[in-house]
Amino acid sequence: MTSATPPAFAVEANRQGIAALQAGDPHAAARHFEAAIAADPRSGALQRNLASAWRDLGDEAAELAALDAALALDRRDLMAWIRKGERHEARGEMGAALGAWSAAIALGAQLDPVPPPLAPLLAHGQAFVADATDTMFDAATRALAPLHAALSETERRRGDAFVASALGRRQIYQNQCAGVLYPFLPADEFFDRHHFPWMAEIEAQTPAIRAELEALLADPGDALRPYVRMEAGTPESIWSPLDNRLDWGACFLWEYGEPNQPVLDRCPATAAALAAVPGAHIPGRAPSAFFSLLKPHTRIPPHTGVTNTRAIVHLPLIVPPGCGFRVGGETRAWEEGRAFAFDDTIEHEAWNDSDRLRAVLIFDVWNPHLSPREQELLTRYFAAADATGFAIPR
Repeated sequence: MTSATPPAFAVEANRQGIAALQAGDPHAAARHFEAAIAADPRSGALQRNLASAWRDLGDEAAELAALDAALALDRRDLMAWIRKGERHEARGEMGAALGAWSAAIALGAQLDPVPPPLAPLLAHGQAFVADATDTMFDAATRALAPLHAALSETERRRGDAFVASALGRRQIYQNQCAGVLYPFLPADEFFDRHHFPWMAEIEAQTPAIRAELEALLADPGDALRPYVRMEAGTPESIWSPLDNRLDWGACFLWEYGEPNQPVLDRCPATAAALAAVPGAHIPGRAPSAFFSLLKPHTRIPPHTGVTNTRAIVHLPLIVPPGCGFRVGGETRAWEEGRAFAFDDTIEHEAWNDSDRLRAVLIFDVWNPHLSPREQELLTRYFAAADATGFAIPR
């Protein structure tokens, strides 16, 4: 055997080691695997086999050393991470076990399909990670409870998001603007109410606004149209199922800065409520305001908007049970007469799983993180850019 080349010797020694393991002789198996590794030191599989021999011998430290050697050769060695997670968990080394199981789950997520022998192992790892993060979340919640009540709305929202994201319980979403991005604004999902002191005033008009909408819907004429209207020749996309359909309908009061006077005339209370809002007025661009109508069992797919210079306000008017709205990592239920504002350049989606119509008044205002001087800067920019004649028609 001494005349064999090192790879051939390694293959034979590994074969003998596996046979010894199957025969119940881990001592001999360890000797054969060590000889194989000496001949082929770049093989992670041989290191894992040696770890199996050490496991059968009850030498936990040697087993972990062999698994670490396998991972030093390839950090993507899924089986080494699984066995490392099992061993650290059995030893009560919970931090090390969490790190190993987390790595194993991340690698396992790349398998499609997951081989049946690995499925129960990865399921155990997922349960371990879930239990660990639940334990840490509960501990953090208890530790922060005395501070929580003293935090402002902004501090509480950001702090809660930090704890959840640090423990892998939620994703942090970034702005994705299809049009104009204003740099360095906070990527808020839902804006805090204190930015909009006028919200209570428009909320107080909810019954009158809802009554005007109901009268409008009784005889909408051409005021009601599909919200999604794709241009001819547009390729298939997430919007195709809603294209030119009233599943998601809209009655516009303002559209890109232009008033829809017939609808405004039929909805005087709504028009007055919108006029009292300190919104953006940019010719050809803002404001927009419309009644958004979502038919039963309709979903608006996850998407992002065109610019983070605005905040989108929802005033829910008709909300049957089974409706929901997600922005980034936070999901909210609409409450009739309770307004909120969000950044629509962060991924968001909506659904109506009920058997009734859902209706919301939607309009835009300035992003509250823009100063009055920045608002003026933007207004002048658009006016100057559009005056060149190169404004793209809508």
